[in-house]
Amino acid sequence: MKEKTGSHPAAKLWGWARPYHGSFLGSVLLAVLGVACGMIPYFSVAAILRLLLSGSVSMPAYLMWCGIALAGYLGKVLFGSFSTLISHTATYHTLRDLRKALTSKLARVPMGTVLNTPSGQYKTTIVDRVEGMEPTLAHLIPEMTSNALVPIAILVYLLILDWRMALISLITLFIGFIFVARSGKTYAKRWAGAVEAGRRMNNAIVEYIGGIQVVKAFSQSAGSYQKYADAVRANGQYYVDWMGDNLKYMCLWTSVIPAVLVAVLPAGFAFWAGGSLSAPDFLTIIVLSLGLTGPIMAAMTFVDDLAVIGTNVGEISGILETAELERPQEPVRLDHLDIALKNVSFTYGKDSGEVLRGIDLNIRPGTVTALVGPSGSGKSTIAKLIAGFWDVTDGQITVDGCDVRRIPLTQWTAQIAYVSQDNYLFDRSIRENIRMGRKNATDAEVEDAAKASGCEEFIRRLENGYDTAAGSGGGSLSGGERQRVAIARAMLKNAPIVILDEATASIDPENEAAIQKALSALTKGKTLIVIAHHLSTITDADNIVVVKNGKIAAQGKQDELLSTCPVYADMWAAYQGTRDQA
Repeated sequence: MKEKTGSHPAAKLWGWARPYHGSFLGSVLLAVLGVACGMIPYFSVAAILRLLLSGSVSMPAYLMWCGIALAGYLGKVLFGSFSTLISHTATYHTLRDLRKALTSKLARVPMGTVLNTPSGQYKTTIVDRVEGMEPTLAHLIPEMTSNALVPIAILVYLLILDWRMALISLITLFIGFIFVARSGKTYAKRWAGAVEAGRRMNNAIVEYIGGIQVVKAFSQSAGSYQKYADAVRANGQYYVDWMGDNLKYMCLWTSVIPAVLVAVLPAGFAFWAGGSLSAPDFLTIIVLSLGLTGPIMAAMTFVDDLAVIGTNVGEISGILETAELERPQEPVRLDHLDIALKNVSFTYGKDSGEVLRGIDLNIRPGTVTALVGPSGSGKSTIAKLIAGFWDVTDGQITVDGCDVRRIPLTQWTAQIAYVSQDNYLFDRSIRENIRMGRKNATDAEVEDAAKASGCEEFIRRLENGYDTAAGSGGGSLSGGERQRVAIARAMLKNAPIVILDEATASIDPENEAAIQKALSALTKGKTLIVIAHHLSTITDADNIVVVKNGKIAAQGKQDELLSTCPVYADMWAAYQGTRDQA
């Protein structure tokens, strides 16, 4: 789904629906026929009135017009139903494709972009904003188009009968449009505000649910959690204020536009009394003027949808037009997986300072490299840059001398198993969560990985064993169990490079021994990059890299750093002191 950046929101929306243009145009044609058929009864009534005024007593003539009116009504129902069926089918296919395009896009943008965006915002865009396109595509395109075209045809016929009466029949319509314009003048701005209020509320709700354990632990309630309560109240009050301001205009235009006879009856009576308008034409104009406002009122119901297109399309486009990690498609030859960071600098965005500055680091295949340093020093950022979560701002990362930006993302990520302290499990069976490490793995291979990672014992105790659902986010398992499943998944992938991002930082001592054993099995013979929380686990590392304030303060082996690097010596002393107190 490609669209020109900066194009009009309606053009973007129409571009997203390109594969189904034929269906939408067919739906418009059927809708026009349906509305046209809906006007036939009005013409039939006008014809019957002419017969009555002429004194005709021909029953076949009256029955014929009654039959025509019935046929028109049936045509309206038939064409309208088929139009709705076709437009909705095309619409839901478009929304399906749009959601697939959005999720596919997220897979191609930097991981950091996804992680730094509140999950509630993605939910709002992919679910709510895309769903908000349904009335526009399924109803506005066929129905508003048809409801706008048919009144034009009626107006042309009224002009033929009497141009004066045709113009008079538009008086209330013109006045009503003034109120509509006043009502819609700030609609787009108001809707944008409503979207922002809703986004803040959704983010607050997601945050509240995510932190419900803390809320309960400190005897708080939803109402006392101020950010949540304020966001919910602000969202509700925004709509109350908006509707309160808009109600007077809505009442005025919905009352004025249908009141066409207020102008038509006195003017028509005056023209008839003066002899410039015949009675049959007068009655025909009365009937058709009533039919003129119906389609227009129906078309007016879509004004709100027109006003919100810009906001909805803009939010969706914001994801679709996000800068991607630019990678080639053709695989490159990598004989040796030696990794080098050359004068690497990185910043998360234009408005943030540099997180890393001038990083030079070499990682040889089959070695253990430990990244240590104070919280916020940049060690996790180094690991994520190596994993391909972001592109460097300056400098380069090379593998076997090849810049990673010249390596297809799928080829590079296939070389890496990434395990962090907060690995996510899907609401699927434990077997399927492990199998995500390698989709074509057999059940036996999955179970072997589970055994090697220390999962076998607790999995067998579960009611359905490997087929037990992990729950949303792995909620049905303990923290240690989730971590071992994540390690099993990484073991099944069997990648030559393993990155451990504080994988045991929040694990209790009882589980830590089992997980350390599982990690030893996972990393045997691999290139290991570990962000260490417990310094005792990296004393035998081939290279310990001390990171401070976005720079490498020192690197070397344990004994060397203790004697030459004050930062590491202080960290080691503090760690030993913590262990002694424990």
